[in-house]
Amino acid sequence: MLILRNRLFQRLVEMHGYSAIAIESSFPRARAVNEYVAGRGPASYETLQESGFSHGFGRLDANRELIEWMRQYNADPSHRVKLRFYGFDSPTEMMYADSPRHLLHFVLDYLSSIDSAGSQEYRRRIDPLLGKDADWENPAAAMDPTQSIGRSPAATALRIETEELISELNIRRPELVGKSSLPSYLEALQYASGARQLLNYHAGLARNSGNRVSILLGIRDSMEADNLAYIVSSECSRGGKVLAFAHNSHLKYGKMQWQLGADLQTWWPAGSHLNTMLGPRYAVIGSGLGVSDANGIVQPEDGTLEARLTAVPGPARFIPTHKGHGLPTAAIVALPTRSGSMKNPTYFSLTPQSFADFDWLVVLDSTAYNRGGPSL
Repeated sequence: MLILRNRLFQRLVEMHGYSAIAIESSFPRARAVNEYVAGRGPASYETLQESGFSHGFGRLDANRELIEWMRQYNADPSHRVKLRFYGFDSPTEMMYADSPRHLLHFVLDYLSSIDSAGSQEYRRRIDPLLGKDADWENPAAAMDPTQSIGRSPAATALRIETEELISELNIRRPELVGKSSLPSYLEALQYASGARQLLNYHAGLARNSGNRVSILLGIRDSMEADNLAYIVSSECSRGGKVLAFAHNSHLKYGKMQWQLGADLQTWWPAGSHLNTMLGPRYAVIGSGLGVSDANGIVQPEDGTLEARLTAVPGPARFIPTHKGHGLPTAAIVALPTRSGSMKNPTYFSLTPQSFADFDWLVVLDSTAYNRGGPSL
């Protein structure tokens, strides 16, 4: 999937005016990778493959290939439009959420470049409330809300300070843009908004309720959507276009459902938000797979969607769905769903709903390429 993504992006850049790619990795961390792509910052990929990505994605060979190709493309003076790399995920990992320190300090550093005294006043109030990063990033809080500090008096006060900081940026917009630039201002505002949402996520971690997990998943996807909308706006302002790459469940149109133990989690994924925010400017290709031994995905059962699609000549094929319009609905609904993965809990089979959740499907016969996360 990643290699296919790389080839697709190269084609979109060379033939269709695409100027950026955004992947399912931490939004703030990716800034260092973009500096490398631009020919600035670190001298080698190794120095940022951990710090520049979340979820360990920097260790994937295909991601390194993508970044090095972008850097080489930008180094060619004949390419007037330079490529940009973004992460659009929230600053969270599988089992913990980041401290809000990095996001807030980025905003304070921006404000300091224009108004040192004002920035110092905010820093004087905010830094004591941040406390220790390890307290925010405690993995035990993922399963036990009593281990989270997200609703502590300091965290609550920090949420108020963050709101005031955002208000300051908003009411001083003409001045701040005039003394910096519109892109710099909008980037700082996006970091401030990200800090607000991350604090809401931490508050959700500390919430003891039956729908706690659904709320957290919904916050993450809304953050992804907001980040992507910001990225699209940034690229459109210079005449570009964006390819986003993530798990099907993040980019699909419809509501997401996930059976987690005895509980059915439901929330609106980023794709549903983006469909509302961007309308026809947003289009999504879902991905499907026949077999993957590395991920414990065996041959699809007869009659399932994957079995029928991989019967079409391959080894890869693009299939239009047009959100299900004009397709024989009754026949699709009757299709059985294949078995899942015996190793990878993040794998979800295609379902009859997939025809409405995506504009196109790309289906591969097989892959031996490991997902690159924790050992399966």
